[in-house]
Amino acid sequence: MAHMFDPAAAEFWVLVTFLIFMGIVFYLRVPALIAKALDKRADEIKTELDEARRLREEAQQLLADYQRKAREAEEEAKVIVEQAKHEAEALAAETKKSLSENLARRTKLAEEKIARAEAQAVSEVRASAVEAAVGAAETILKERVSGNVAKGLIDTSISDLKGKLN
Repeated sequence: MAHMFDPAAAEFWVLVTFLIFMGIVFYLRVPALIAKALDKRADEIKTELDEARRLREEAQQLLADYQRKAREAEEEAKVIVEQAKHEAEALAAETKKSLSENLARRTKLAEEKIARAEAQAVSEVRASAVEAAVGAAETILKERVSGNVAKGLIDTSISDLKGKLN
């Protein structure tokens, strides 16, 4: 260790240089500057962490809002679907009722038309039968009864017969 204080020894100059360096470092307050820079960096990191925490909370809030809105939209869609289902059922029931009423009305009209056609056919058959009966009676009477009496009897009978059959 004695050669350390010998100006001819390299260790002496290393020690002197080291002491000068340390003096300059403390004179220029480098440890304070380093501490200040580290404190500034720590504050920046703390600020960034606070900002990240705030952004995370905002993101969680937005996520919760969107999830709530999605639930509300889903519930609203369910309500709309249910409402549409009820409206479709009501429309189907109304259409079925209308169809039944329309079918009943058309059936009634067809039955009435058939009844009118049937009555008309019966009337036409009666008229034809009356005309045939009158014609046959006229022919038979002409063959069996003769003279003016026959003619008067035939005319009276024919007019009475037409009134009774119709």
